[in-house]
Amino acid sequence: MSLPLLPETEAGRAGLAALLADPARAVLAFDFDGTLAPIVTDPQDARADPEAVHALARLAPRLAGVAVITGRPAADAVRYGGFESVAGLEGLTVLGAYGAERWDAADPVVRAPEPPAGVAAVRAELPAVLAESGAPEGTWTEDKGRALAVHTRRVISPEAALDRLRTPLYALAERHGLMVEPGRMVLELRPPGADKGAALADYIRERAAATVAYAGDDLGDLPAYATVAALRREGVPGLLVYSAPETATESVEQLRTAADVRVTGPAGLAAWLRALADAL
Repeated sequence: MSLPLLPETEAGRAGLAALLADPARAVLAFDFDGTLAPIVTDPQDARADPEAVHALARLAPRLAGVAVITGRPAADAVRYGGFESVAGLEGLTVLGAYGAERWDAADPVVRAPEPPAGVAAVRAELPAVLAESGAPEGTWTEDKGRALAVHTRRVISPEAALDRLRTPLYALAERHGLMVEPGRMVLELRPPGADKGAALADYIRERAAATVAYAGDDLGDLPAYATVAALRREGVPGLLVYSAPETATESVEQLRTAADVRVTGPAGLAAWLRALADAL
């Protein structure tokens, strides 16, 4: 077994052994930004690492299922991932908006309920809230349709800008029945009731999987980590992969410490997936 495959924990080693022993009953699931695709200044410029996609195309035919679970709209993840019509990924599922949207390569239509009224209300009020809060130059809003994300990665002091905006944005979300999803240099205002953990649990049940591996890089991935941990307690082997940024913040320490395997960003994940494909 090549070095990139070796988990650091006993539970991770058991998860990997189960995956290798019976891949046809295993599910692999991934976050998109920071995991399959590098973090970039403009989210519209994000693209999945081609080597990671190639490795997934090698792996997917051997597995019970492969899913991308992201806060992005499903259609954006499909487009920026280059997932459509890739040989080997005919069974891929993309769960967007934290599981509220679904796209399947076998039936490539995005299925999703209408967003709640609170999203439109926040969309209308957000510019004034940012102005009144003294949002620094470089702060910008990404409209995801079902959610609005306020980014500070272009600001001179991104973390300080987030601290300035946190209270008014949480108050705005609460007024309209939304929640705030924090991330690296971003606060996303979105409807409650969907998270990556629930989306992952539903997908595992759907595929009748006996083993699961999940890879993520940010706070929004913690519910998926928790789902894998809960399944382990029930006797279902699992593997947690942390796609660590080159410069990690304290906010993602929970991911780092919970992970069985740590790789450096999408390129590191691509190498890990290639090693897994070789092992199978």
